[in-house]
Amino acid sequence: MSTLRLRHSVRAILLDEDERVLLCRFAITDPVETFVWTTPGGGVEPGETPLAALRRELREEVGLALETDPPHVWHQRIVSAEHTAGYDGVINDCFFVPTPSFQPRGTMSADQLAAEGISDFRWWPLRDIAAYRGPELFSPRDFAARLTTLLTDGLPAEPIPLGL
Repeated sequence: MSTLRLRHSVRAILLDEDERVLLCRFAITDPVETFVWTTPGGGVEPGETPLAALRRELREEVGLALETDPPHVWHQRIVSAEHTAGYDGVINDCFFVPTPSFQPRGTMSADQLAAEGISDFRWWPLRDIAAYRGPELFSPRDFAARLTTLLTDGLPAEPIPLGL
């Protein structure tokens, strides 16, 4: 029996004072060009803790210096070789980070962001995500419903498992 190779990633649900969430627009080109809006974050490097990775990723991608240990609210495990090149799937651990609104500008250049597939950042009002009917996707697919539950019910005692 072989062991699955899953890429461990961390993500931040950055929510501002107007209940807008900061999302990154990723371009996925294989098998067809698709755009996905998801929370900022990225891979946990060998020897790095999830919170250290979250701090690094937020600094690199959006320029946010994370001062506290945010609560871990969602856990997503996707086993699919098509999902992450070179891996059998991905684990995404999502943390909740309330923050004042800011202009995303991290330490990575536009070319470095593009090399990672990031083409844009946008503060999305929850109602706009829920009402969106265009061709681009959100990750997780039920993002608006999950965020609504988080804001209505409060922080979970344990991370909530997510699907795609």
